[in-house]
Amino acid sequence: MAKGMYYYMKQAWKKPDPATLRQRMTEWRAGDAFTVVDKPLRIDRARALGYKDKKGFVVVRARVQRGGHRRPRPNKARRSKRMTIRKTVKMSYKWISEIRAEKRFTNLEVLNSYPIGKDGIYAFHEIIMVDPSKPEIKNDPTMNWILKGQNKNRAARGITAAGKVSRGHKSKHPTNKTRPSVRSGGRLGK
Repeated sequence: MAKGMYYYMKQAWKKPDPATLRQRMTEWRAGDAFTVVDKPLRIDRARALGYKDKKGFVVVRARVQRGGHRRPRPNKARRSKRMTIRKTVKMSYKWISEIRAEKRFTNLEVLNSYPIGKDGIYAFHEIIMVDPSKPEIKNDPTMNWILKGQNKNRAARGITAAGKVSRGHKSKHPTNKTRPSVRSGGRLGK
C-alpha cells in the first residue's frame, strides 16, 4: 500500500539528521527565547495537532532551560536529615514552555505543542497558538470552541494535552487519584 507524504515526514523526524539539527539549534540558542515563525518545522505534527494555514494561527518556537531544578540549601531553621538537592519536577518542559508562551503572547490561546529538539542546555518546542479575535477563527466551526470562556488560559490551568499528561489525567486506571485534581485526591495521584 502506498504511503502519503506525511507518513515519510513522520519517519524522518524519528531519526533526524544530526548535523542539520545541530546547526539549527546553534541558531536557535543565539536567538530569543520566543520566536514567531512563518511555517511550522514539523508540518505533519502541526496538522495532526490542529494547525491550519490560515489567519488566526500563529506558530511560536520556544526555548526552555533544561535541568537545574535544585532545591536551595536551607540557611536557617529546620533542615531535612538527608539534604536532597535533586528535585523531581512534576511539570514537563513542554508544559512549562506553553505557560511561558501564553504569558508572553497575552492575546493568543495555546492550542498545542510538540518538541523540535533538545541539547545539553535547552529544550526547544513549537507551540501552535490561536488568536480568538480573528473573524476566520470565529467563523470556523472546527475551531470556534476556543472562544468559550472555559477555554481561556488553557496552558496555565493545565487543560492542554501537555498539562493533562503532567497532572496525570491521561491515565485511565481505576485507582488513579488525580481527579478532579491531585490536591483534592489527598496528593496520592502523583
